[in-house]
Amino acid sequence: PHARVIAIESEREFGLSVIERLDGELKRRGDLYRKVGAQDIAGYRAAAGANSMPRIMLIVDEFQELFTDDDKLAQDAALLLDRLVRQGRAFGMHVLLGSQTLGGAYSLARSTLGQMAVRIALQCSEADAHLILSEENSAARLLSRPGEAIYNDSNGTVQGNHPFQIVWLGESRREEYLAGLRNLTEQRVAEQTLKPQPAPIVFEGNLPADIRNNRGLNELLRASDWPVRSTPVHAWLGEAIAIKDPTAAVFRPQSGDNLIIVGQRAETAMGMLSSALLSLAAQHRPRPQGASAASLAAGSPAKFYVLQHDPPADLPIDQPWADYRGGLAALSTMLPHPMQSGGRRELPAIVAEIAQEVERRQRSDDRQAAALYLFISDLGRFRDLRDDGDMGFSLRGNEKAASPAQMLGNIIRDGPGVGVYTLIWCDSFIAVQRCFNRQAMREFALRVLLQMSANDSSHLIDSPVASKLGPNVALFHNEEEGRLEKFRAYAWPTLDWLATVQERLNSRVPAENM
Repeated sequence: PHARVIAIESEREFGLSVIERLDGELKRRGDLYRKVGAQDIAGYRAAAGANSMPRIMLIVDEFQELFTDDDKLAQDAALLLDRLVRQGRAFGMHVLLGSQTLGGAYSLARSTLGQMAVRIALQCSEADAHLILSEENSAARLLSRPGEAIYNDSNGTVQGNHPFQIVWLGESRREEYLAGLRNLTEQRVAEQTLKPQPAPIVFEGNLPADIRNNRGLNELLRASDWPVRSTPVHAWLGEAIAIKDPTAAVFRPQSGDNLIIVGQRAETAMGMLSSALLSLAAQHRPRPQGASAASLAAGSPAKFYVLQHDPPADLPIDQPWADYRGGLAALSTMLPHPMQSGGRRELPAIVAEIAQEVERRQRSDDRQAAALYLFISDLGRFRDLRDDGDMGFSLRGNEKAASPAQMLGNIIRDGPGVGVYTLIWCDSFIAVQRCFNRQAMREFALRVLLQMSANDSSHLIDSPVASKLGPNVALFHNEEEGRLEKFRAYAWPTLDWLATVQERLNSRVPAENM
């Protein structure tokens, strides 16, 4: 019950975000000390109340992982840890670091380790013994029994060595103590001697994120009516690997606000596209049937277009599917919004319709019309969208009929400025190159990368970092802001949650518009 943040199979970025949060708490406590004239936590509690400032302990297992690369993240982590170690004790903030070894090319600075008075060394090499204890103290090298250790609270000097045997706490006994702690906390909350504690933040590094935990989306779904027209709108993609808001592609009526997802993990990509579609739907009221595009100024309506290959023939078409293979079109029966979907045969007509709407809005300067979102799943499989050399050039004034590829080029170039946005998943960078030339790629200011080669990553975001991504982890790059953010992608939503979304969104729609 005391835990506030727990990270399982964590990422370096998440570890840094925790340390940054604690650094902010250190500064906050410093301001509080100055207000009451306190020098330490005992003085502050005497002035402000015995329970006014709880102690905080940061426990980092395998802290060396923060320093596996000599990069900015490692430098920031070293700087912040040094400040916590040097100043934290006076503010009731303590650090416990554990590692199998302190050897390696990069590590926490010796000056920081020197500020940690308490050292515990198990059996290790002479080199590690000197690093953990001191240059003159190699006693840990002589340890032999399992669980035998040296406790030293004198900054590692030989005189401070206290050999001891580590206690063994079996699993059943450990669970007994943990249950007792939880029961005691619940009892004190019931007796109102303790305030209810917030739920801990739990980070599980190798698991996909769950969109059901998205607070912003949950607030939109719980609302009794559609939100008032507002820009920008957020297409949530996953949970940031940091203590911050979920990762989102933000769409504004400005050039370049299109999204492209590149990577071979179809399930991960479809999870992000479905989350984006559902979150956009929650921020727009449906476009009423029969209404013209020019008559939709109020209420922020929207319409969706989906291009995908046909789902497997053995899947039912009268209900949504519980896995991603049904594609985005499977969501059309759940949302009250108009959604036009199709495959290769319908592609020319759908792209032509959107291209004509973009031209109409440009001619009439209609910036109050319904937002239109075009989703393209597995771009590389649509041969009609491959670049024929004229991608991105206007088709006005051309005698030759424009190809779907040319029309798509016009949509991604001119669409965002008039409220028409494109969201694409492509399984490889080679497939991206077949469909978009360099000029067209500049129109995708929002990019998501899954695991890929260092070379492909460098072509897409001028950095090879996507080559180090694990499963269910992606990189979001905002070219306009120069921001690169690692996050855990949302999984394909569960059928039960989709049914809840359907019920809540459809309850806002008058019967005559259903």
